Amino acid sequence: MDIVGLMQDPSAWIALITLVVMEVVLGIDNLIFISILTNKLPPEHREKARKIGIGLALIMRLALLGTVAWIVQLTQPVFELFGHGYSWKDMILIGGGLFLVWKATKEIHHNVDPAEHGEDFIAKSTTSTFAAAIGQILLLDLVFSVDSIITAVGMTPHLPIMFIAVIAAVTVMLVAANPLANFIEKNPTIIMLALAFLLMIGTTLIAEGMGFHVPKGYVYTAMAFSAAVEVLNMVVRNRRKKAAGGH
Repeated sequence: MDIVGLMQDPSAWIALITLVVMEVVLGIDNLIFISILTNKLPPEHREKARKIGIGLALIMRLALLGTVAWIVQLTQPVFELFGHGYSWKDMILIGGGLFLVWKATKEIHHNVDPAEHGEDFIAKSTTSTFAAAIGQILLLDLVFSVDSIITAVGMTPHLPIMFIAVIAAVTVMLVAANPLANFIEKNPTIIMLALAFLLMIGTTLIAEGMGFHVPKGYVYTAMAFSAAVEVLNMVVRNRRKKAAGGH
């Protein structure tokens, strides 16, 4: 079906809206990781790193859409272990999940016991890091991009709809990147919550790579509930500070 035909097809518009929402939701994982990682950079490099990271995500997803026939083949089993066939997609998800678990655990450990790391950790985090941060963002972009494109292929057969949905979702990420990163930086408890999200997302990727289906609705509902509880905690803390300042 051509673009004009798609524009006149109500089912195509429904598919587009559904896919845009799905891509935005899937992009939240990537955006949280980018926000935490770039917040460890010197302030003058943070926005640039976010734009590069999200730009790479867009380029990678559009490039993968151009090879959609090859992407679909990534779901074919390559080898079998303990009765389960593992595909390239499974191995990419497992690898990305392990990296996320390692990264989130390391950052949680640093936030819980920063004195153990001292100035050496801070120095390493601010000097290594522009190239290292871009490299880590690129690695996770690959994992999330493969998952995103395979999801898109499963929802619609029309490439124009996939392209528009991906561009719309990455545009939302670009707009939301700085506000989200600044919000996380200004609220230390949000940092721990975001790291816990990354730990859960990493565990979910590993489980899915090993053949255990984890409904995305459960994961994002848990994230939304936790975020709502944290917002209530922030409101209570702010009111207590104002009350204490008034006496």
